[in-house]
Amino acid sequence: MATISAQQVKELRERTGAGMMECKTVLTESNGDMEAAIDLLRKRGLAKADKKAGRIAAEGLVVTAASPDQKRAVLLEINCETDFVAKNEDFVRLAHDCARLAAEQGIHDLETLLASPAAEGSMEERRKVLVSKLGENIGLRRLRHLQVNEGVVGAYVHGGRIGVLVALTGAAATPELGRDVAMHVAAARPEVIKAEEISPERLAKEKEILLAQAADSGKSVEIIEKMISGRLSKLLNEIALMGQPFVKDPDRSVGQLIQAFPGVDVAEFVRFEVGEGIEKAPAADFATEVMAQVRGA
Repeated sequence: MATISAQQVKELRERTGAGMMECKTVLTESNGDMEAAIDLLRKRGLAKADKKAGRIAAEGLVVTAASPDQKRAVLLEINCETDFVAKNEDFVRLAHDCARLAAEQGIHDLETLLASPAAEGSMEERRKVLVSKLGENIGLRRLRHLQVNEGVVGAYVHGGRIGVLVALTGAAATPELGRDVAMHVAAARPEVIKAEEISPERLAKEKEILLAQAADSGKSVEIIEKMISGRLSKLLNEIALMGQPFVKDPDRSVGQLIQAFPGVDVAEFVRFEVGEGIEKAPAADFATEVMAQVRGA
């Protein structure tokens, strides 16, 4: 068996964009034959996959997967570069397969998930094959688990772009209630469950802002204090889940909805929105994008 040099690995990486370990593996298997190694990478879909890893992927999908008893569920965000690829059957299948595997095996981190066995070797190798096939950077970005001993984990996904899990505790919790609360979280974006969870620092900052706004009102100190108290109370209800008007019935709050189910409480929620927090590059014009694809960029 031929000895594989670092220079050979470097050359193969530069020619294909594949990872160092993949390059070394195929060079070893091909006994140092560069062209045969390239053919092996192409067959496995790994060539050029790594070259796309630096490109911004701010589109994609948020998906969920739950256990049959709905006491455990997973929320996963997987990203790509364009909404066109986000609708691709293979991309959608990869997203759901990853979420399902994480839920079934209790996987809590992306590294373990990507290293897990798949039909093509591992989920990471399957991801790279898809990168090569679709021509875009694809990456798993976030993974969260929620679990309850008694109750349900409600799930809701809106248009594949916003996903929510809500952990409801209590024997009277139902899957329908879980989904309704998750739907509300998707729409209303609460920051905390209850008003008392808001930090004193946040409260002090908001009060300071309200004081500055009321300073030039010409009203007495007593009236200003009442104004601030009312506005602060309104703000807390806007921030806290339990105080928000329920989206499906604004005449009652989410807290009042929950109270109709004796012993039920919201233990935790998590909300993902595709691409949130990712700084997107300025959009190129259509002609530039087409030419870039033609040139294999």
